[in-house]
Amino acid sequence: MRIVYFLEVLSSWCHWAEPTWAELQCRYAGRIDFQWRIALMPPEAFPCSVAQTDWFYRRSGTLVRSPYMLNSGWFQEELKGHYSAPNLVAEAGRDFGFNDDRLRLALSEAGVRKGLKIGDLHIAVKAASDATGIDPQALIQRATSPEISARVEASTNEFLSHRIDQRPAFILSNPIGDKAVFSGLTRLAPLVATIDAMLEDSAAYATHAAHFGTPPAS
Repeated sequence: MRIVYFLEVLSSWCHWAEPTWAELQCRYAGRIDFQWRIALMPPEAFPCSVAQTDWFYRRSGTLVRSPYMLNSGWFQEELKGHYSAPNLVAEAGRDFGFNDDRLRLALSEAGVRKGLKIGDLHIAVKAASDATGIDPQALIQRATSPEISARVEASTNEFLSHRIDQRPAFILSNPIGDKAVFSGLTRLAPLVATIDAMLEDSAAYATHAAHFGTPPAS
């Protein structure tokens, strides 16, 4: 079974979903293939001011009962909602061995918790480099390469192909062809219930195959 987590590094709701993602990886370790992919938000999906950002943060923070409020310091009006830089850096990190969550979580922490302006490529690279030890110049070169841009565009298009527009999104699939799509949900319970059902169905198919083999040709 596989779970693909689509995210945007600066998304507050992706930040709130991280404990759920971590718990799923712990609970189903060795049983599920966990993958994350970038799904860039369009410029119009970002707040247009610090005041609006803080309003959204107060709303999401109270909804998830957070003991802390997120930091709007990352907001840059001059970028007009174009915040691809931290996402490109996160994707580039894969090419330095960081396919796990460490580098992208460091970027998210730098942005939405510390308020660093990671929409600036050099600030994003510094945050990632400080957390991982990757050479900053090598990371900048990779993050600005056509290959990384193409990969981020492809994963964003894959996200959109599911006809969803809310991040975080979780796409669950199993070997018998079942698929479940969760878009905008951050809570653990519905994901666990669905995963358990899909694992049970896969196990049932495997049991049947062990007794009866493949379907008759005619």
